[in-house]
Amino acid sequence: MSFWFNEERFIFIPSSQQQAKPAAGGQGPVVPVSAVVLKQSTITEQIYATGSVMANEEVDLHPEVSGKLMQINFREGSIVKKGELLIKINDADLQAQLHKNSLDKKLAEDRVKRNDKLLQMKGISQEEYEALQNAVASLNADHDLLAAQIAKTEIRAPFNGTIGLKTVSEGSYVTPQTLIASLQQIDPVKIDFSIPEKYASLVKKDDEILFTVGSSTKQFTGRIYAVEPKVDNITRTVQIRALCPNSKAEVIPGAFARITLKLREQSNALMIPTQSIIPILKGKQVFVFRGGKAEAVKVETGMRNDTTIQVTSGLNENDTVLTTGIIALRPGTDVKLTTIY
Repeated sequence: MSFWFNEERFIFIPSSQQQAKPAAGGQGPVVPVSAVVLKQSTITEQIYATGSVMANEEVDLHPEVSGKLMQINFREGSIVKKGELLIKINDADLQAQLHKNSLDKKLAEDRVKRNDKLLQMKGISQEEYEALQNAVASLNADHDLLAAQIAKTEIRAPFNGTIGLKTVSEGSYVTPQTLIASLQQIDPVKIDFSIPEKYASLVKKDDEILFTVGSSTKQFTGRIYAVEPKVDNITRTVQIRALCPNSKAEVIPGAFARITLKLREQSNALMIPTQSIIPILKGKQVFVFRGGKAEAVKVETGMRNDTTIQVTSGLNENDTVLTTGIIALRPGTDVKLTTIY
């Protein structure tokens, strides 16, 4: 370290500058640098996205008709089977009408049977006989209508799933606007996320995704089963949906998901540290070590990760790419390799 005094002023010269000594023959200083020797490797392009976990199937249970709630046949948080009766609304009036209809229908059918013999003996006209048949058909239609109305007083599970918290009690008066509970199928779960449109052509059905949820570090695996066939014209992204088995209920619908999607694998790739890339006016360049000097080479790049980037043209295997001291380099600068990786 040295100081130069001039009247009341002084200049501090750092030790690092003292070490940059001129090269033999009066040329510029020799710059110490580190470098990496290029070798071919296999890389996998990945993209990262965020998304949401959704139930495979989900429905809010509302009654179709108004009335007094007579039965609640489920326990909150329990698993129910498809077709299982969950709630029953009072249908006493409809049941009475159905019973009366059944009696009238039986009587009408008996009349048809008796008059069938009379028709064969010409004891009744064809027109009268058809009127009796029409009465039976009309009563059958009334029976079907009543059965449909009675079915509306019941709520049955539309699929296998886990039922949530109920909002009413037996004896309550409910309407179609009343929420009874929610039903969700959480095995499997869906993972919804989106990716930039430039990657859309690289994603296909059955591609594997890896994701974590919440603050957990446990990694889950899912598979893509559907890709939106259009690009969102506002975000310029493509919506993707994947399925993940969830038999242990470890993934909860509504959770925030961090997703890693592997797009493609490429062998014989040349990877260099990202800090070696120098942006220039019409592209990118790197410095390579050739004959004791730094030589600028224009390159084109491809896939990248956190620390390295692929060079698709401009370099060859076994080229020595400079990784440190780059800011002090100019084409033709004398350099000394201090570390080679």
